[in-house]
Amino acid sequence: MATDLDRTVTVGMTGASGAQYGLRLVECLLQADWTVYLTFTRAAQIVIGSETDCHLPGRTAEQTRHLTALFKAREGRLRVFGDEEWTSPLASGSGAPRRMVVCPATMATLSAIANGASENLLERAADVVIKERGDLVIVPRETPFSAIHLENMLKLARLGVSILPANPGFYNRPTKVDELVDFIVARVLDQLGVAHRLSRRWGHDG
Repeated sequence: MATDLDRTVTVGMTGASGAQYGLRLVECLLQADWTVYLTFTRAAQIVIGSETDCHLPGRTAEQTRHLTALFKAREGRLRVFGDEEWTSPLASGSGAPRRMVVCPATMATLSAIANGASENLLERAADVVIKERGDLVIVPRETPFSAIHLENMLKLARLGVSILPANPGFYNRPTKVDELVDFIVARVLDQLGVAHRLSRRWGHDG
């Protein structure tokens, strides 16, 4: 039986460069009429302010209203949770969505998830998705990768986590940064099973 959680995705944003990827992902999910549970690390809020024109208010309720208006989402489709909001549904297997994306992901967050640290809500939410055998997609944004980074990614991949680095392709001949962002967001949406028309698929004309 389908439930509201079947069309709900948790999106976690960290302080890695590439805030545009996470914000665009949230926008596309809302446009597809999915519900988004969003949580930021404190570093993510700083990066969002420095890399984009999106300047978030301080409180989660205000952030929810701000982003709902920014993305022209239906009321109630977006909920923002603080990184220490342990009473949120993300913190428990009985209430968390079975799909989650960490986009973009720092190597520190990836390491914490790989080792079950759960020191903030984002890390705990990822831990819940893994233990409940849900779908977790991590978009690491780092270069070059060290052996430590690669070992952590391998550990997560062996647990069924999708590791989707922010490495856009160029066969679409992009001419704008937005097209490079959409290439990665499209691959994330594919992993989640969310229909989209963001970029041309290899071997297809349309």
